[in-house]
Amino acid sequence: MKILRIEYLIRKGPFSTSAEFEELLGEIRDSIQAVAWPPGSDSFVINPVKQANGVKPIKNGCMEHLYRQGWRHEKRLKVTADVEPGPVDAVKTVSGGREFVLEWETGNISSSHRALNKVAVGLLERIIIGGALIVPSRDMYKWLTDRVGNYREIEPYFPVWKNLQIDEGVLLVIEVEHDGTSDQVPIIAKGIDGRARKPKKKATKAPKGRKTKGTLNSAKEK
Repeated sequence: MKILRIEYLIRKGPFSTSAEFEELLGEIRDSIQAVAWPPGSDSFVINPVKQANGVKPIKNGCMEHLYRQGWRHEKRLKVTADVEPGPVDAVKTVSGGREFVLEWETGNISSSHRALNKVAVGLLERIIIGGALIVPSRDMYKWLTDRVGNYREIEPYFPVWKNLQIDEGVLLVIEVEHDGTSDQVPIIAKGIDGRARKPKKKATKAPKGRKTKGTLNSAKEK
């Protein structure tokens, strides 16, 4: 898989220019570029069927590589004094004991906003040192689960986070994309995150009561 761009929304303080951060960012880059489809290939090729491919198996490929680099997975962080939002996909502790978090978007655009806000609050509270959100490009988005968050949708809101008054920390968004397309590769199975595999509710008819002499039907009695 390829990285199209890395957009820094916040990059302040000594950590943001340190060798430690560059090493950490290198691990993220390597893990993204290691994501391949079909399994066992040396590139990421997607079957170009609209809204057909799942996102969670793609994320898992990146996370497995990070875990081998010493990252911890799906940890629930207390980013404010009294609130513990949902777990993040990967976490790594840096010098000083603070943590850098990583999220791979598998939900919709609202999920993308929550992910960035979670990191921003953690930076404001000085609980974490930074975080990154990985999102697909608009070109990749059309082959993925319907309405998954993507770079083009979240980009207009970047000024919100860029104007936060934070003097130390890093917040970045990484845009990723497939290496190619082919109708000869299998469709990527959908997981349970985001809008994947949400069955439509079927209307159910109330049971018909049986009429008996001198009584109302049973459906009205209940």
